[in-house]
Amino acid sequence: MNDTASAAKVGLAGRLLNGIEWAGNKLPDPVTLFVIGALLVPVVSQVVYATGWEVAIVKPEIVDGQTVLVETDQTVRAAPMLTVDSIYGMLKDLVKNFMEFPPLGIVLVGMLGIGVAERSGLIGALLKACMLITPKALLTPGMVFLGVMSSAGMDAGYVVLPPVAALLYRSVGRSPLAGIAAVFAGVSAGFCANLALTGLDPLLSGLTQAGAELVDPEYRCAPTCNWWFAAASTIFLTFIGWAVTAWFVEPRLNARPAEHGGPGLADDIDSDAHHVEAQEWIGLAWAGSALVLFGVALTLLIAIPGSLLHGIDASHNGFDRWVVVIVPLIFFAFLLPALAYGIGAKTIRNDKDVARMMGEAMAAMAPIIVLAFFAGQFIAWFGQSNLGSMLAITGGLAIAESGLPTWAILAAFILMVAVLNLFVGSMSAKYTLLAPVFIPMFMIGAGISPELTQAAYRVGDSCTNIITPLNAYLIIILVFVQKYDKHAGMGTMIALMLPYSVVFLITWTALLLAWVSFGVPLGPEGPLEYVAPAGN
Repeated sequence: MNDTASAAKVGLAGRLLNGIEWAGNKLPDPVTLFVIGALLVPVVSQVVYATGWEVAIVKPEIVDGQTVLVETDQTVRAAPMLTVDSIYGMLKDLVKNFMEFPPLGIVLVGMLGIGVAERSGLIGALLKACMLITPKALLTPGMVFLGVMSSAGMDAGYVVLPPVAALLYRSVGRSPLAGIAAVFAGVSAGFCANLALTGLDPLLSGLTQAGAELVDPEYRCAPTCNWWFAAASTIFLTFIGWAVTAWFVEPRLNARPAEHGGPGLADDIDSDAHHVEAQEWIGLAWAGSALVLFGVALTLLIAIPGSLLHGIDASHNGFDRWVVVIVPLIFFAFLLPALAYGIGAKTIRNDKDVARMMGEAMAAMAPIIVLAFFAGQFIAWFGQSNLGSMLAITGGLAIAESGLPTWAILAAFILMVAVLNLFVGSMSAKYTLLAPVFIPMFMIGAGISPELTQAAYRVGDSCTNIITPLNAYLIIILVFVQKYDKHAGMGTMIALMLPYSVVFLITWTALLLAWVSFGVPLGPEGPLEYVAPAGN
């Protein structure tokens, strides 16, 4: 795969993506789009409420040997959001919605440490050192792989990796947007893959088990049930992401001028990308020592019973304590080596330099703060409207009652989840809605194991993360993109990431179906078929 394919021939796909970008960028500014969306949600919800449409929550039962869906007394209905009390509630929660906007605190805290690392010269020196040892041909797969693996740190990859990837690509005269795209594809579209078990595994397996117990009260779902498939998916998506970047994304970006995110001359931070000064080597040695000491201390705090980060935090879905505090750990992991580098390289001389660097980092985050205010309202109000839940249940029932063969059921389920992901951003919220319906239905009606339904859900939930505005981090990535293309808008983001979304959805689905056809377990305690226990 040639990462530096000629920009002269972008092909039909490139022209189509250029058209999507052009049309998308004709839309108002992203801030305005979220204002319009936030204002429309209460109106639409009120209209749907006025029609009286409601969706009954159903559960599968066996009647005369056949699986049927039985309506419960519970229903989901759109919320009346234009009443006096509802409008008052929206005003009352305006500040709360802003402060609780998921990425806001993570981004600001993370960027404090990253900002010092960048402005002290640590990141620039580190990138130059990396380029001395990293083969150019492996840059893209490295970025995709790091992105996929970052899910071990929950959402930290969204904050840490894109700006570093952009700098790394720019340092070798390649489009910084290609670096952002490759790493964002790994972080977000490959979110449910990883070589190791992550906090997602116990979270999802708990919901899967709850769904399975509706049919088989003794059923147990292990957190390891998708491990082998997730690990294989990590390697698979690394190569798929590499191919998409090399064949579709980067050739299109190479046709752009530097001021619109294309490749260009390196700027001041990396104008001598292949030469590290003696003082920089000293700073890097100091930074490396600080990072090693931090790593040793962190390992001890995690490993020693009774220490600060040892054990499980039951208040956070049973995640390891170190995973729960990953953002503060990222902050210190950047700040401490940055301080050491600055002292060693003499770019930091006193505390005022550090405060100034942090202030400059926060000033650069101003566009994110503005976007976060309006996006926070839109996402909160959409969740309150219940419209996403109604779409999820309605679409789910259509597949559950379709009578398709097993492979088609899985493919249709993945596609449905991918589409619903455009409207219901939360992975756990969607699965909480879908698991009690689909897991029992698939167990009884098609003999599909709960673990396989979970694996299919993970595929569908990941692939469209990178193109839905309901992914709050998409807004953050847009701000990173606008650093290199000031005219970038939502059209730019959709056109940039759509090839990954489509190709990941097709190929990852094919991988799962092939996996099933070979009869390979999905992981330890990860069967493909459900067999009812004797006597049921």
